[in-house]
Amino acid sequence: MLQKFEVIVIGAGAAGLMCAAQAAARGRQVLVLDHANKAGKKILMSGGGRCNFTNYFVAPDKYLSHNPHFCKSALKRYTQWDFIALVEAHGIAYHEKKDGQLFCDNKASDILTMLLDECATYGAQVRLNTPVGQVEKNIEAGCRYRLQAGGQWLGCESLVVATGGPSIPTLGATGFGYELASQFGLRVYPQRAGLVPFTITDQHKALCTALSGTALPVDVQCGAQSFRDDMLFTHRGLSGPAMLQISSYWQPGDSLTINLLPDLDVAAALRQAQHQRPKVLLRNWLAELTTAKFAEHWLADGRFAQATLAQLSGADMDELAAGLHAWQVKPAGTEGYRTAEVALGGVDTDELSSKTLEAKQHPGLFFIGEVVDVTGHLGGFNFQWAWSSAVAAAEFA
Repeated sequence: MLQKFEVIVIGAGAAGLMCAAQAAARGRQVLVLDHANKAGKKILMSGGGRCNFTNYFVAPDKYLSHNPHFCKSALKRYTQWDFIALVEAHGIAYHEKKDGQLFCDNKASDILTMLLDECATYGAQVRLNTPVGQVEKNIEAGCRYRLQAGGQWLGCESLVVATGGPSIPTLGATGFGYELASQFGLRVYPQRAGLVPFTITDQHKALCTALSGTALPVDVQCGAQSFRDDMLFTHRGLSGPAMLQISSYWQPGDSLTINLLPDLDVAAALRQAQHQRPKVLLRNWLAELTTAKFAEHWLADGRFAQATLAQLSGADMDELAAGLHAWQVKPAGTEGYRTAEVALGGVDTDELSSKTLEAKQHPGLFFIGEVVDVTGHLGGFNFQWAWSSAVAAAEFA
């Protein structure tokens, strides 16, 4: 027997639950399927457990895609203000952390509970521990697709794929959505880890290890792209918001140029300090601008380790400034999907309608969220894409 639903959503994450609730709200009979034992696992771990659910400054230029214009329609149809209104309607307290990033005051579970409550209110069913097997087109009237799940065949008029990407596999992430897209002949761009820390194995490895846990505000550049934010030294390499952001633009073999003192003209400041405080150790002067630990290890192996400001020549000061303003680092790689917040690549947007997220060649088949070749910057932009793409699909599914 084929149990039929009007809409089946594969994936009980942010995009899937949002789409299910919205589709059910307009009267559709909706079923959500997920192989995991708990819904919204990535929601729960996001934002340090507080879920950075959107950003005040959502704009298309905050997204990376082979077609940078694709996201515009969905983001315009369902904005950050729409989602904020939903959060407020559920009485969820939130705050702006910095740069427009919005976090729950309490826990990320507040957002998950809100989505599940929305599904329950409008009658969308959620079945967990239900892996999906075979998926195929169906010729029966009013039932375009059928799939195997939980030991039975299910049919639907609209099938929404919201399976996310392969980032953080320990939470159950897989590439199922990409495989399904390929099965139906849709082009899929290769995936790679994005918003992910770098690993360093060259001569800078010892410095990173020694400074593990030290954070500095930096300006990092890779090619034409740059970000200003905090950088964190780790025992494996470099992390922190600045590194996560630039990682989405980095390719193997690329070098990073890191300005360790972006708000200071080091050469000019050294000359002024030399005039005013000539007996001060360079190490102590640098520690005042960064940290004592950084100053110690940055200068440890050089000829300036014990130098006073008075001992520095003009050429020395220019050399020190160049090193601090343009530290050249060539990462060995990234930490990969194990710690990546997102996966870059995915279903080619040319295969989908930007208005509905429906596959152009397969009526009733929708792809939303991270499985699509749209990746946001750090700071709530990926969640907003989940909400916006979900609502766009829900209006037509």
